[in-house]
Amino acid sequence: MNFAEILNEYIVDLDCSAKDLAEASGLSGAVISRYRSGERQPEFASDQIEKLITGITALAEEKQAADITRDSVISAFATALGNIQYDYSKLVANLNTLISVLGISTTELSRALNFDASFLSRIRSGQRRPADTEAFITGVCAYIVRRYPGENELSAIADLTGADISEIASNEDRLEKLGLWLSSGIADPPDYMSDFLRTLDDFDLDEYIRSIHFDELKVPTMPFQLPTSKRYYGIEEMKQGELDFFKSTVLSKSAEPVFMCSDMPMEDMAEDVDFGKKWMFAIAMTLKKGLHLNIIHNVDRPLKEMMLGLQSWIPIYMTGQVSPYYLKGVQNSVYCHFNYVSGSVALSGECINGFHNDGKYYLTRNKDEVAYYKKKTAGLLSKATPLMDIYRKNNEVAFNTFLKTDMEAGGARHNMLSSLPLYTISEEVLSEILKRHFLFDIDGERILAAVRQQKKYVEILLEKDTMVDEIPEISESEFEKHPMVVSLSSIFYDNEITYTYDEYLEHLELTRAYAEAHENYSIKLNKELAFRNIQITMHKGKWVMISKNKAPAIHFVIRHSKMVEAFKNFTVPVFEE
Repeated sequence: MNFAEILNEYIVDLDCSAKDLAEASGLSGAVISRYRSGERQPEFASDQIEKLITGITALAEEKQAADITRDSVISAFATALGNIQYDYSKLVANLNTLISVLGISTTELSRALNFDASFLSRIRSGQRRPADTEAFITGVCAYIVRRYPGENELSAIADLTGADISEIASNEDRLEKLGLWLSSGIADPPDYMSDFLRTLDDFDLDEYIRSIHFDELKVPTMPFQLPTSKRYYGIEEMKQGELDFFKSTVLSKSAEPVFMCSDMPMEDMAEDVDFGKKWMFAIAMTLKKGLHLNIIHNVDRPLKEMMLGLQSWIPIYMTGQVSPYYLKGVQNSVYCHFNYVSGSVALSGECINGFHNDGKYYLTRNKDEVAYYKKKTAGLLSKATPLMDIYRKNNEVAFNTFLKTDMEAGGARHNMLSSLPLYTISEEVLSEILKRHFLFDIDGERILAAVRQQKKYVEILLEKDTMVDEIPEISESEFEKHPMVVSLSSIFYDNEITYTYDEYLEHLELTRAYAEAHENYSIKLNKELAFRNIQITMHKGKWVMISKNKAPAIHFVIRHSKMVEAFKNFTVPVFEE
């Protein structure tokens, strides 16, 4: 018998009405009616089935129906419902992890499942449950197996499920492993975001320049002999093709910007440390020549690859000679393309996803062909959207305008800070800190004026919106090892100003007092300091800003929904020293 038939039989055996059962179980009459007609069916491990079992058992005791016990009711319903039990909180967590790690388009997934996008959104937030959970899991897994067949996606799925690559080689095996993990596995994805942020936190532009002897680099002028065109087959030759492109670019007389766009696999090339060093040296030579780079990042990748790519670009972003973009919409998962173009040379390439080593690059210095590739890349650039806004000292006015406009627009904020927020400090305490650093005149007044403005912006925001600040609460011994720096990145101040431990404690108390005085402001104390040189500011659903405190100050405002979502789910890690 099915569930509806069993329920109707209990009503007959207990000689009760649907109303009696509704009252005994605490369910509405409408729900009981839909269960009886077969229009709806509860999951076995749900609150509804528990209430129903309790109600039937209570009526059985009342009517002295000794053959109807709690265990017999559970057994009957388990048989009818297949005894499929789901931990919904785990299912939701795993679904969100899967979407984040693989970079799944929720719009496309909704379409594949024949769901409204808003309904999928409510499932992801835990507000709704699919009517047929088993069918939902099967549908999600089938979509992933069909849509993400590449080696990199396979690697990401293996990381999530804990399976060996060989165990998920076939579509059937992948469906089984993925379905089992989605419904009952532990959502513990590799921490790609932390690796990216740790790299940014540790990065020192001055040290980097010294390490590669950037100031000593001489742009060569000797003719570099390359044929007018050349083809490169396989990964090893393609690596050489990229280096040849940069050599030809640096040695040419052209000062035109360099265009770079690729959705080719990255992980295998990134494993070659020697090639990575040569590639970064080639980029350094390009920057030394004074060329500007326009790069279209491929964000239609698993999170691991996307963050790996951005991580390698950190030193380049810091120079201010890069404009990053991305293409909206889902690109295909079968054909991979590569386009590098400068003033006098072009390098194009292609491969089939999963067969990188069978790919090919073509380099040309033929004027007509280079002109063709320039038109092609101009078209790509016209369809691209900025991946992030990068603010340095030379566009401080634009940065302040952005902050002012955004604060006035309102919206909930969540900040992960490596120092204390200046909008909670008193002018008296800040003045004492500045005096101790001998900042009495122009610089001191500039800092004070900037902090006053910050305070005004935050007061406006808190009138109608909320702000949560995660701030460090550190011991004196920890402070002595790593003195806290006053956060002045918003005014692009070039020198470090540090607290004494007493000043830090005083500012911390002022921050607590500020939270007590402002209903919409709250703080979360972190006793472990994961990052020392970056601040993360999040405007819910809009953007994420990563600010580098250590000079030269720089701010990355990221608006891409996939990265914003990744930051929303990010938890500040604890690193062992």
